[in-house]
Amino acid sequence: MKIIIAPDSFKDSLSAEGVAQAIAAGLAQVWPDAQLIQCPMADGGEGTVESVLAACNGQLRHQTVRGPLGAAVEAHWGWLADSHTAIIEMAEASGLQLVPPGQRDACKTSTYGTGELIRAALDAGAERIILAIGGSATNDGGAGAMQALGVQLFDAEGQPLPPGGLALARLADINLDQLDPRLSQVRFDIAADVNNPLCGPHGASPIFGPQKGASPEQVQQLDAALGHFADHCANVLPKDVRDEPGSGAAGGLGFAAKAFLGAQFRAGVDVVAELVGLDEAVRGADLVITGEGRFDAQTLRGKTPFGVARIAQQHQVPVIVIAGTLGEGYEQMYAHAVDAAFALPSGPMSLEQACSEAPRLLSERAADIARLWRIASKR
Repeated sequence: MKIIIAPDSFKDSLSAEGVAQAIAAGLAQVWPDAQLIQCPMADGGEGTVESVLAACNGQLRHQTVRGPLGAAVEAHWGWLADSHTAIIEMAEASGLQLVPPGQRDACKTSTYGTGELIRAALDAGAERIILAIGGSATNDGGAGAMQALGVQLFDAEGQPLPPGGLALARLADINLDQLDPRLSQVRFDIAADVNNPLCGPHGASPIFGPQKGASPEQVQQLDAALGHFADHCANVLPKDVRDEPGSGAAGGLGFAAKAFLGAQFRAGVDVVAELVGLDEAVRGADLVITGEGRFDAQTLRGKTPFGVARIAQQHQVPVIVIAGTLGEGYEQMYAHAVDAAFALPSGPMSLEQACSEAPRLLSERAADIARLWRIASKR
């Protein structure tokens, strides 16, 4: 019996690696001789670096960078020495979790620290940089990150622009003379599941600005400022990418990554699956078990169980999901290669209790699944 265990993390409870270990422990109670292969997963959001390093024996590196509001923060990123690949979660340097709710200000937050992480990867000799861009606190069109990499932005008086998206409304000139030349030798992959354009009613500012602290008036100002930034970029760069899907991701960091770095967008779960070798692992398996904290209709939008199920389907391997909760519309996944789904709690309990007891509950649910499978196989 060969079983692939490929879950995402359970937010505020367990890492993907911890989830996989708990599931494996439960399965081993019933199938002590089974081949249990753990492939911790992620979808480009929180936990991407951790999952990839766990599967690929990579190195966790640390870097002090500017946080979203300019204060120093300690960020980590992943390094795969064999392939000279860096994995960067922009939320480590520019994430919403770094800004207390009362201080969130989409007009002033900057991606500068994310650019510093990219620079650290260049210093390490990266030939490929994977940038996971979920959970941002920023709405600066990626301007801060590009400034950290050498792009110079000036106002009409020739003064450097201050950080933040609103300052882009005063942009008068872009100078690329100091842009780090090493960037042209690096392949950039953006791991994201956001398809919004940079500007307009479905752009970065209207859709994501309010959760980052922008008022309705500021949303309009930021949208106009990003449009102004895109106008100037079009004057100095070979292609205008503002309307391309994904340009509005992470407050417009997707735009800058495409425009300045030539980055290619890919579903985050596909990037992680490639790095951890999930396709090869699933080949010849009898069962795949995946999971996430909340399994619902949103899972169809590129989340980990959806991506894992697609790969399993290619090899005609059944898929079972174990989730913290089964939310509205989770049944839709039954039409997308998921064969069964189980919720974690065995009875009424608070969210706090479910989170604290997640290892035990995961093991119990996995053992239950193994017993059901054993019954079915005897018929």
